[in-house]
Amino acid sequence: MSPTSKPKKAIAKDAPVEVMDYNPHWPKIFDKEKRQVLNAIGNKVVAIEHVGSTAVPGLGAKPIIDIMVGLRNLSDAKHCIKRLAGIGYEYVPEYEASMPERRYFRKGPSNKPNKHYHLHMVEYEGEFWKRHLLFRDYLQTHPDTASEYYRLKKQLAVEYRLNREAYTEAKTSFIESVVSKANSEKQHALLKLI
Repeated sequence: MSPTSKPKKAIAKDAPVEVMDYNPHWPKIFDKEKRQVLNAIGNKVVAIEHVGSTAVPGLGAKPIIDIMVGLRNLSDAKHCIKRLAGIGYEYVPEYEASMPERRYFRKGPSNKPNKHYHLHMVEYEGEFWKRHLLFRDYLQTHPDTASEYYRLKKQLAVEYRLNREAYTEAKTSFIESVVSKANSEKQHALLKLI
């Protein structure tokens, strides 16, 4: 996602989209960061999940760890901003217009347009929460689909190398189809239990 100040936005928009092979250290990097987040705001957190492509073994990704923090109420997010800033997170409120169900933070070196960590603060068990876990869990249990997604991402990274927004938008139909399949499988499994 693009940074907050105008000069940084220009840098981020022009920064190349880089998708790299899976790094087996990503889960450990997440675990370490999760502990820091819990130390800072644990009293407000219901659960923390590693989401996004770095959470799927074998799936290549941009080297950014996506962290989803579930809160009892999204209104609790305002109490977390200063505490997260204390461990290096920058609050980025401008995305709330397009995603009002999420509070977005990022962390990493200032010379990196996309940083190293993206923290998505949402209501625990809300739609954003459920949808991201469905997508992650489906890819984790369907390696052929994860491989297909990786091929798509590599192709799109070449096609939209200098346009992160177009890269992200071009993945949407694939992601929607996976979430739809995941929902269908979940409903089918629930029906079997009845």
